[in-house]
This record gives sequence, structure tokens and C-alpha cells, in this order.
Amino acid sequence: MGQITLNKVSKKFGDVEVIPPLDLDINDGEFVVFVGPSGCGKSTLLRLIAGLEDVSDGAVMINGVNATDIAPAKRGLAMVFQSYALYPHMSVRKNIAFPLRMAGLSKSEQDARVAQAAEVLNLTDYLDRRPGQLSGGQRQRVAIGRAIVREPAAFLFDEPLSNLDAALRVGMRLEISELHKRLKTTMIYVTHDQVEAMTMADKIVVLRAGVIEQVGSPLELYQRPCNTFVAGFIGSPKMNLLGGDLATPYGAHTIGIRPEHLEISTSKGTWSGQVGVSEHLGSDTFLHVQIEGHAEPITVRISGEMDVDYGATVHLTPNPDHIHRFNAKGLRQS
Repeated sequence: MGQITLNKVSKKFGDVEVIPPLDLDINDGEFVVFVGPSGCGKSTLLRLIAGLEDVSDGAVMINGVNATDIAPAKRGLAMVFQSYALYPHMSVRKNIAFPLRMAGLSKSEQDARVAQAAEVLNLTDYLDRRPGQLSGGQRQRVAIGRAIVREPAAFLFDEPLSNLDAALRVGMRLEISELHKRLKTTMIYVTHDQVEAMTMADKIVVLRAGVIEQVGSPLELYQRPCNTFVAGFIGSPKMNLLGGDLATPYGAHTIGIRPEHLEISTSKGTWSGQVGVSEHLGSDTFLHVQIEGHAEPITVRISGEMDVDYGATVHLTPNPDHIHRFNAKGLRQS
């Protein structure tokens, strides 16, 4: 069981309230991602759940038990940090077994759990190596293995892939997702990378300045963002947000249109503009078009290749079925 509930949980550092009172339900077996810009409070919230930070008010419930005043080691949670924090003089086997030795488990039980974790993480052939003989991705798997052997109620990941290069990040992202499918254990994952959030999560919690802006599945947040902040944060490339005279014809203060929901033409369209930078990815082409009446370039996503000269005039038409409308407060209009 790994059900976690936050009841009116808040956090203050001195007189500064970094997390106003919030409620959140995390169901047993869910993969929940906390996402938001730097300084939004996502890591602080994770540390409150882990018990590494004291709650200023409210309650952290774990499997129906009030764990607010329970020591971190006794909450039944396992945390994986951005830093691997491995012991360089110990073998992979001893690093993974370390929390079990501290808990006083028998040697036979240690060996059994280490062997099982190593098999799950494809580390069996590396058990007798030291961390310095491993790649960054392998070291992160060792850190995860050290968490697995504890058989926790939930795993807490604090930006575990930040120190890896782009290729390793993609590989580890898939490995952690696969691990969740196999273990079926609750996982809470903190990241500032919304691509990680979209590809890994069952449920995404979008935070801004300690406040939960929206909670939902990746597709719910992508298709029906509740406000302009979520609309502009979820999606890569991000949603185009337009205001003023460009939004008025649609009965809104601000409209949003995703790059893939814009049609491009060299002859006619709703908006006209000049092509700036073109990004050619093979499978897609991203055009950045400066249209009249809008300060920032609009991003257009085209399937496949499109060869357009820098500075060329093009015309854009938004798909009317995919226009998002927001009021003057930035909230979604029905």
C-alpha cells in the first residue's frame, strides 16, 4: 500500500510562506509527477512528504496513518536524489545492500533482495564493480536499487535525471517508467522538465509559487489547461498565447493555439507574418513566424520537412476546434 494524502499542508520559512495550505490525494500505485518552474516548491513539497522538512501546519497521511510527526526513516518511503550519493569505496553490491545492513537484516535476506533488485535493474553483471567503474546511467540505477531493496510504500524521486546527458535521460526515463509498471508501487517524481512529466506520469501536479494550479492526467492538462500558466507550461513546443485584437474575434481576452493546430499557406490565411528561424528535425519542422500585432513569434509545427526561406511571408489559420479561450484573469472559459 502506498496511499498518500496531504490535508491543508503548508510550509513557512520564518515569516515567508513558501507553500500555502494545500490538499492532494495520491492513490496507491500511481505515478505522480510534480512539475513547475524553478522555485515553485515542488522539491519542498516532496521533502515534506518524506519528512526531511517539518510541516508548518496540516497533516501528511500515509496509508491512513498521520505521519506528520513520524521520523523519515519510519515512514516506509524511499528517496532517490539528484545526486547518486554512492559510497565510492564500496562495490555496487554493498552500496545496494547498505540500508539493509543498517536495518539489521540477515546476510541471506540482504543477498536475496540485492539479487532481485539487480535483476530488475540489469545490474547483475556489475555487482562487484565500484561506482567509479560505471556510467552515469548505471550509477543512477544503483541509487534506485538501493531504494528498491527497502521495499517501500512509495518511491520519491527528486530530479533524478538532471545530471545525465540527453541520451541517458531518455533511456533512464523509459527504465523508470518500465520499473513502475513492474513494481506497481506508488512513485512521486519531481522535475522541471514537462516532457518527463508528460511521458511518465499517470497524474501531473502543476505547481506555481507553492500553489497547485492543476491536477490531472497528461492528456487532460494538454487538452484542457485550466489557465494560461498551465497552457503555456505543458507542451513542447509550448502553446501560443495571443491577446488584444487577435483574441477579440474569438470572444476571449486571450486565446491559445498549439503549434500543431495551425495551418500554414503562402497564399491566404487568418494572420500574416514573416518566417524567422526554422528548426528541421526530420520528422517535424518548427517554424517561428512573426505575425502582425503580436510581440513574440508564433511557433508552427509541420509534419515532415518544409523548406521556407527566412523572411518569407506566410499566412496562418488556427483550427477553430482547437482554440483555447481564457478570460482577463487567465482562467479557462467554458
